[in-house]
Amino acid sequence: MSNQQVKLSPPTLDDAQAVVVFSEHKTKSGQTLAQAMLNAPGTLNSLSLEMIDLLRPALSHWAERSDVVAVLFTGSGDKAFSAGGDITALRASIVANQEAGKVVDSYPFDFFEREYRLDYQLHNYPKPLVALGHGIVMGGGLGVFGGCAHRIVTEKSRIALPEVGIGLFPDAGATWLLGQMSPHYATFLAVTGSQVNAADALAVGFANHSIPVDERSNLLPALLALGWVGNAEADHEAITTLLHQLPPAPLPNRQVDDIPQTLNPAGTTAEVVARIAALEGGGKWIDRGVASMQSGCPASIGVAVEQLKRAPTLSMEACFRLEMTVATHCARFSDFAEGVRALLIDKDGAPQWQHSSVADLPQAHVDQHFVEPWPQNPLHDLGT
Repeated sequence: MSNQQVKLSPPTLDDAQAVVVFSEHKTKSGQTLAQAMLNAPGTLNSLSLEMIDLLRPALSHWAERSDVVAVLFTGSGDKAFSAGGDITALRASIVANQEAGKVVDSYPFDFFEREYRLDYQLHNYPKPLVALGHGIVMGGGLGVFGGCAHRIVTEKSRIALPEVGIGLFPDAGATWLLGQMSPHYATFLAVTGSQVNAADALAVGFANHSIPVDERSNLLPALLALGWVGNAEADHEAITTLLHQLPPAPLPNRQVDDIPQTLNPAGTTAEVVARIAALEGGGKWIDRGVASMQSGCPASIGVAVEQLKRAPTLSMEACFRLEMTVATHCARFSDFAEGVRALLIDKDGAPQWQHSSVADLPQAHVDQHFVEPWPQNPLHDLGT
């Protein structure tokens, strides 16, 4: 399915056992509102390759149908929209390749390519996409959430780009999101992996609407009652008007206001890390972020800093191609597998990173992550 068009096959509807439950609802004005519910509550709806391969053709099918006016994304259970990608499966295949000394399992490369294609499809979808990001929205889950035009949080939403803590980097479209964000927000969130609350998410641009937890069940009926016209621009405006009319969530206090507006990714990785470390004492949330950075993977931090420097000048297509390049290298180096082992499998909290600190991190190793390892990027055809 790599560089081919996704097959236009209708999704199987209302299969409660499926990892993505697809539904179609009739609107009051006679059209169809489609819904995709991520349905793996046992893993906090972590995005698997099976999910990705179900979502892409379903979205393509709905895009072609004139009666479908919009798609609603939700997550099953009460804890998470999606906690990220299925990194345990990723690690198993990466370790198999490393132990064999060659690629014996293409799963990591297939996963990243197809995940990024899904995220790009969402960002460029021809019809309104609405996502209800209740609970945990992180990593690959933020990739899906961030690709939707109407991104709704509740007072219990927790959003993060936590990848530097496991030897990865902010991906799944995060390069594009960070490039659109104020540099001081982007720098702190990418380098520390800090969690933000709903008020923060609205401030930095991760989300653009909020509703109370208790109002979630009213969202679908309200959308069905809209006067849809089947014109994307007009329907986007109608959704925005509706969401403004719904009661807003009782938001917690903003934490991101404690990030100094002078913070930016200029200079060396060590200089950026030093500037963030100097913020210690600026509040509990800032201090947690500093501590998280200091325990993170040095190479991942270096990659994130370089990513932040490049992001503002890149097209969306170039952002995803950059991520494909960096992810491919992360799947070949040892840090990602080690970070997942230490934090999620053995849970000893003591990863042995390839480089012991940012001070020991050669810039050449960081730069290597951005060199395309193939004659042609697997995502070369995005936008064509």
